[in-house]
Formats: sequence, C-alpha cells, structure tokens
Amino acid sequence: MFTLRMEEAMRFAAQAHAGQSRKGSATPYFEHVAAVALILDRVGYPEDVLIAGLLHDVVEDTAATFEEVAARFGENVCALVRFCSEVKNDAHGHKRPWLDRKRDHLAALADAPAEGRGITLADKLHNLVSIELDLRQGRPVWQAFNAERDQVLWYYRTAIDLCGQGDSRLESLATCCRDVLSRVELFA
Repeated sequence: MFTLRMEEAMRFAAQAHAGQSRKGSATPYFEHVAAVALILDRVGYPEDVLIAGLLHDVVEDTAATFEEVAARFGENVCALVRFCSEVKNDAHGHKRPWLDRKRDHLAALADAPAEGRGITLADKLHNLVSIELDLRQGRPVWQAFNAERDQVLWYYRTAIDLCGQGDSRLESLATCCRDVLSRVELFA
C-alpha cells in the first residue's frame, strides 16, 4: 500500500518546500505536490510517476538538483521531473519573462513521454481547482501571477490540449482539467 521509497519522497519534498506557500495564500506549498501525487494515484499511475509528481517542482523551486533526485530516486524519476521543470533563470541568473518560460515549457512537453504529460496534467488540474476555490472565496487570484489573466488561461488551455491525448489516463485528466477551466473562465 505504501513503501519506504514513497515515504522518503514525501519527506524529501516536504523538507525541500519547507517555508514555501502557494501563490497568494498561507497554504504550505507541500499541499500542492501531495495533491498532484494523489491525482496521479487516482488515475492509476505507478510509483515512479507518483514520486515524480511529488518532486515535480523540487528542482525548479528549491535548492535540490537533478543529480540529487537521480541519486535518491533513480534516473526514471529524474527524467520525469526534468520534463516537468521550467528553466526559470537565464544564463546570467536573471528570471526569464513568464511568456518565454511557458512557451519553452510547452515546446519541451511536445516530446515528453505519456507519464510526464500525466504529471503536467495533474499539476494543471490541481492548480485550476485551487484557482477556482480562491475565486469562489473572493480572493484576488490574477494579481498573484506574473502574467495577465488571458495569458494564464491561454497557457492552461494549450498545455491541456498538448498533453491530453495518447492514453485513457491522459484523456481523463484532460477532461477534468477542461471542466474546471471552463468554470474558472466564467469568473471575470
């Protein structure tokens, strides 16, 4: 039901993301990666994919490295995390523009294996559900982004379309994402 490896991955993710919170809230960031792993489990992905779901933001948003992920969890998990990671900074260490990062990430996802696209869809689904809840509770969601509302919605729509085909799990995740996205789009 639950392995030492999963426990190690949960601890690693929780410790790496310690002190981080979700955009515009006090919710600990670990809640997001745990939700991504839960979504992946619910559609039937194996343990390596669940672990990569837990770690999908660890290199992008913490001091953890791909080498550390590979050493602790294997090359397969590391490869999946790579597909899910944006390059946030340029060669000089400056933060890249939001649109450039998203376009590059979408281009990389075009070559991602089904498992990597599944993690991406689970990530998008949880983000969209979080956005919907925040909007329903009257929180100022769009100000927390480094892009305009229309750009954010374009990115989600494009990522869902790009990743949502190839097997029944991807199609199921994409359908769920589209349902939530359509509700989010109703909010001004």
